[in-house]
Amino acid sequence: MTSKSSSSKASGARRRLKLRRDFYTRTDALEVARSLLGKRLVVPAADGARVSGRIVETEAYLGADDKAAHSYGNRRTARNSSMYAVGGTVYVFFVYGMHHQFNVVAGVEGQPHAVLVRALEPEEGIEWMRLRRPSRGDRELTSGPGKLCRALGIDRSFDGEDLLGKRVWIEDIGALISPEQIAAGPRIGIAYAEEYAQKPWRFWLKGNIYVSKK
Repeated sequence: MTSKSSSSKASGARRRLKLRRDFYTRTDALEVARSLLGKRLVVPAADGARVSGRIVETEAYLGADDKAAHSYGNRRTARNSSMYAVGGTVYVFFVYGMHHQFNVVAGVEGQPHAVLVRALEPEEGIEWMRLRRPSRGDRELTSGPGKLCRALGIDRSFDGEDLLGKRVWIEDIGALISPEQIAAGPRIGIAYAEEYAQKPWRFWLKGNIYVSKK
Protein backbone atom coordinates (compact mmCIF):
# COMPACT_ATOMS: atom_id res chain seq x y z
CA MET A 1 0.00 0.00 0.00
CA THR A 2 1.31 3.46 -0.90
CA SER A 3 1.71 5.76 2.07
CA LYS A 4 0.06 9.17 2.13
CA SER A 5 3.44 10.95 2.08
CA SER A 6 4.64 8.87 -0.87
CA SER A 7 1.43 9.59 -2.74
CA SER A 8 1.85 13.31 -2.03
CA LYS A 9 5.43 13.27 -3.32
CA ALA A 10 4.36 11.47 -6.49
CA SER A 11 1.59 14.01 -7.02
CA GLY A 12 4.08 16.84 -6.58
CA ALA A 13 6.41 15.24 -9.11
CA ARG A 14 3.59 15.04 -11.65
CA ARG A 15 2.79 18.69 -11.11
CA ARG A 16 6.39 19.57 -11.98
CA LEU A 17 6.77 17.50 -15.14
CA LYS A 18 8.89 19.45 -17.63
CA LEU A 19 7.33 19.54 -21.09
CA ARG A 20 9.05 17.30 -23.63
CA ARG A 21 10.37 18.27 -27.05
CA ASP A 22 7.42 16.75 -28.88
CA PHE A 23 5.06 19.19 -27.15
CA TYR A 24 6.81 22.03 -29.00
CA THR A 25 7.59 20.41 -32.35
CA ARG A 26 3.96 20.02 -33.42
CA THR A 27 3.57 21.85 -36.70
CA ASP A 28 0.35 23.61 -35.64
CA ALA A 29 1.51 26.66 -33.69
CA LEU A 30 -2.10 27.57 -32.90
CA GLU A 31 -2.49 24.29 -31.06
CA VAL A 32 0.77 24.88 -29.20
CA ALA A 33 -0.48 28.34 -28.19
CA ARG A 34 -3.72 26.93 -26.82
CA SER A 35 -1.97 24.01 -25.13
CA LEU A 36 0.41 26.33 -23.26
CA LEU A 37 -2.51 27.78 -21.30
CA GLY A 38 -2.46 26.41 -17.78
CA LYS A 39 1.19 25.35 -17.99
CA ARG A 40 3.80 26.78 -15.57
CA LEU A 41 6.75 28.90 -16.75
CA VAL A 42 9.73 28.57 -14.39
CA VAL A 43 12.79 30.86 -14.31
CA PRO A 44 14.94 30.14 -11.22
CA ALA A 45 16.41 33.16 -9.45
CA ALA A 46 20.14 33.65 -8.88
CA ASP A 47 19.93 31.88 -5.53
CA GLY A 48 18.17 28.89 -7.10
CA ALA A 49 14.72 29.77 -5.78
CA ARG A 50 11.85 28.85 -8.07
CA VAL A 51 10.16 31.88 -9.66
CA SER A 52 7.17 30.84 -11.70
CA GLY A 53 3.72 31.61 -13.00
CA ARG A 54 0.86 29.81 -14.71
CA ILE A 55 0.43 30.83 -18.35
CA VAL A 56 -2.96 32.48 -18.86
CA GLU A 57 -2.57 34.30 -22.20
CA THR A 58 -0.69 33.56 -25.44
CA GLU A 59 -0.44 34.74 -29.05
CA ALA A 60 0.62 32.64 -32.05
CA TYR A 61 2.80 33.98 -34.88
CA LEU A 62 2.81 31.80 -37.96
CA GLY A 63 6.02 32.32 -39.83
CA ALA A 64 6.56 33.32 -43.44
CA ASP A 65 2.90 33.99 -44.32
CA ASP A 66 1.98 35.95 -41.18
CA LYS A 67 2.39 39.69 -41.74
CA ALA A 68 2.59 40.23 -37.96
CA ALA A 69 5.50 37.79 -37.50
CA HIS A 70 9.13 38.87 -37.41
CA SER A 71 9.75 36.02 -39.86
CA TYR A 72 7.21 37.25 -42.43
CA GLY A 73 8.49 36.57 -45.93
CA ASN A 74 11.13 34.25 -44.43
CA ARG A 75 13.13 37.24 -43.18
CA ARG A 76 16.07 36.00 -41.17
CA THR A 77 18.24 38.38 -39.15
CA ALA A 78 20.46 38.28 -36.09
CA ARG A 79 17.46 39.45 -34.09
CA ASN A 80 15.02 36.70 -35.13
CA SER A 81 17.31 33.76 -35.93
CA SER A 82 16.05 31.82 -32.90
CA MET A 83 12.63 31.59 -34.56
CA TYR A 84 14.17 29.18 -37.07
CA ALA A 85 15.46 26.79 -34.39
CA VAL A 86 13.74 23.59 -33.30
CA GLY A 87 10.54 23.85 -31.29
CA GLY A 88 11.22 24.36 -27.59
CA THR A 89 13.78 27.09 -28.18
CA VAL A 90 13.31 30.48 -26.50
CA TYR A 91 12.97 33.60 -28.63
CA VAL A 92 13.34 36.88 -26.73
CA PHE A 93 13.31 40.28 -28.39
CA PHE A 94 13.47 43.87 -27.15
CA VAL A 95 10.71 46.27 -28.16
CA TYR A 96 10.08 50.03 -27.89
CA GLY A 97 13.51 50.41 -26.29
CA MET A 98 11.90 49.35 -23.01
CA HIS A 99 10.47 45.83 -22.84
CA HIS A 100 11.55 42.26 -23.45
CA GLN A 101 9.09 39.74 -24.89
CA PHE A 102 9.29 36.00 -24.19
CA ASN A 103 8.35 33.60 -26.99
CA VAL A 104 8.29 29.84 -27.37
CA VAL A 105 9.43 28.56 -30.76
CA ALA A 106 7.00 25.99 -32.19
CA GLY A 107 7.40 23.40 -34.93
CA VAL A 108 10.35 21.77 -36.64
CA GLU A 109 13.69 23.42 -37.30
CA GLY A 110 13.44 25.92 -40.14
CA GLN A 111 9.72 26.59 -39.60
CA PRO A 112 9.76 30.09 -38.01
CA HIS A 113 6.65 29.89 -35.85
CA ALA A 114 6.52 31.22 -32.31
CA VAL A 115 4.11 31.74 -29.44
CA LEU A 116 4.31 34.92 -27.38
CA VAL A 117 3.57 34.41 -23.69
CA ARG A 118 1.47 37.48 -22.88
CA ALA A 119 0.47 36.96 -19.24
CA LEU A 120 1.07 34.77 -16.21
CA GLU A 121 -0.67 34.15 -12.91
CA PRO A 122 2.13 34.40 -10.28
CA GLU A 123 2.73 31.20 -8.32
CA GLU A 124 6.21 30.92 -6.82
CA GLY A 125 8.92 33.45 -5.93
CA ILE A 126 6.50 36.35 -5.71
CA GLU A 127 8.97 38.14 -3.43
CA TRP A 128 11.47 38.15 -6.31
CA MET A 129 8.81 39.52 -8.64
CA ARG A 130 8.01 42.35 -6.23
CA LEU A 131 11.70 43.24 -5.93
CA ARG A 132 12.00 43.44 -9.72
CA ARG A 133 8.76 45.41 -10.13
CA PRO A 134 8.58 47.48 -6.92
CA SER A 135 5.52 49.44 -5.84
CA ARG A 136 3.21 47.38 -8.03
CA GLY A 137 0.09 45.55 -6.92
CA ASP A 138 0.37 41.80 -7.39
CA ARG A 139 -2.15 41.87 -10.23
CA GLU A 140 0.26 44.11 -12.15
CA LEU A 141 3.32 41.91 -11.70
CA THR A 142 2.83 39.65 -14.71
CA SER A 143 -0.31 40.83 -16.55
CA GLY A 144 1.48 41.67 -19.79
CA PRO A 145 4.44 40.44 -21.86
CA GLY A 146 6.86 43.16 -20.77
CA LYS A 147 5.73 42.94 -17.16
CA LEU A 148 6.24 39.20 -16.87
CA CYS A 149 9.73 39.41 -18.37
CA ARG A 150 10.73 42.03 -15.79
CA ALA A 151 9.15 40.06 -12.94
CA LEU A 152 10.87 36.81 -13.93
CA GLY A 153 14.21 38.41 -14.78
CA ILE A 154 14.03 37.55 -18.49
CA ASP A 155 16.18 39.58 -20.89
CA ARG A 156 17.87 39.11 -24.29
CA SER A 157 20.44 36.77 -22.75
CA PHE A 158 17.68 34.14 -22.67
CA ASP A 159 17.31 34.24 -26.46
CA GLY A 160 18.19 30.83 -27.90
CA GLU A 161 17.90 28.96 -24.59
CA ASP A 162 16.50 25.43 -24.68
CA LEU A 163 13.28 24.90 -22.70
CA LEU A 164 14.54 21.43 -21.89
CA GLY A 165 17.52 22.96 -20.10
CA LYS A 166 18.09 24.28 -16.58
CA ARG A 167 17.85 28.04 -17.01
CA VAL A 168 14.20 28.29 -18.03
CA TRP A 169 11.52 25.67 -18.66
CA ILE A 170 7.77 25.02 -18.78
CA GLU A 171 5.99 22.42 -16.68
CA ASP A 172 2.78 20.47 -17.07
CA ILE A 173 1.02 20.85 -13.73
CA GLY A 174 -1.80 18.46 -14.53
CA ALA A 175 -4.49 21.12 -14.86
CA LEU A 176 -7.02 20.11 -17.49
CA ILE A 177 -8.12 23.10 -19.56
CA SER A 178 -11.33 22.51 -21.49
CA PRO A 179 -12.14 24.32 -24.76
CA GLU A 180 -14.96 26.11 -22.91
CA GLN A 181 -12.40 27.78 -20.63
CA ILE A 182 -10.48 29.33 -23.52
CA ALA A 183 -11.33 32.58 -25.29
CA ALA A 184 -9.84 33.67 -28.61
CA GLY A 185 -9.54 37.02 -30.32
CA PRO A 186 -7.29 39.30 -32.39
CA ARG A 187 -3.70 39.82 -31.36
CA ILE A 188 -2.71 43.11 -29.76
CA GLY A 189 -0.67 45.98 -31.21
CA ILE A 190 -0.33 44.70 -34.80
CA ALA A 191 -2.52 47.10 -36.80
CA TYR A 192 0.24 47.21 -39.45
CA ALA A 193 -0.40 43.52 -40.30
CA GLU A 194 -3.33 44.32 -42.63
CA GLU A 195 -5.66 41.31 -43.00
CA TYR A 196 -3.63 39.40 -40.41
CA ALA A 197 -4.42 41.97 -37.72
CA GLN A 198 -7.84 40.44 -37.12
CA LYS A 199 -6.83 36.78 -37.06
CA PRO A 200 -8.14 35.26 -33.77
CA TRP A 201 -4.71 33.98 -32.78
CA ARG A 202 -4.64 35.30 -29.21
CA PHE A 203 -5.85 32.89 -26.55
CA TRP A 204 -6.60 33.42 -22.86
CA LEU A 205 -8.26 31.78 -19.89
CA LYS A 206 -11.73 33.21 -19.38
CA GLY A 207 -12.23 35.14 -16.16
CA ASN A 208 -8.56 35.18 -15.14
CA ILE A 209 -7.63 38.56 -13.64
CA TYR A 210 -4.03 38.39 -14.91
CA VAL A 211 -4.99 38.44 -18.60
CA SER A 212 -3.54 41.61 -20.12
CA LYS A 213 -6.61 42.63 -22.11
CA LYS A 214 -10.04 41.02 -22.29
